[in-house]
Amino acid sequence: MENTDDIFLVVDDDPDMCWALRHILEKYGFASQLALSGHEALALVTAKCFRLVFLDAKLPDIEGLELAEKMREIDPAVRIVLVSGYYYNDDMDVQKAMKNGLICGFIAKPFLHDVIVKMINIALSQ
Repeated sequence: MENTDDIFLVVDDDPDMCWALRHILEKYGFASQLALSGHEALALVTAKCFRLVFLDAKLPDIEGLELAEKMREIDPAVRIVLVSGYYYNDDMDVQKAMKNGLICGFIAKPFLHDVIVKMINIALSQ
């Protein structure tokens, strides 16, 4: 597995959301790679180690939390932040995933740039 400690992975089926997250990350000096589907994301995580993954909760080919489990099987150390316009922070599934360590954070859509930066700081300090 190629070590890409300085690269983040953005997984979202909406190209505009990928662009927005990439733009925010680049603004703060972080490089990123994009995946528009769960299968594409799994292939990337199999080939590379990412520092942090921003993962959409609802993808057309796989549910985000299921994909998070598969990513953690491939790379148990990967840090995953769930991003969703479907779930809320107090949702039982989100809380369970955070409690079990499956995800290290949650961001609701729409979000502010500052929320992304704050989550990066939290996720990378854990």
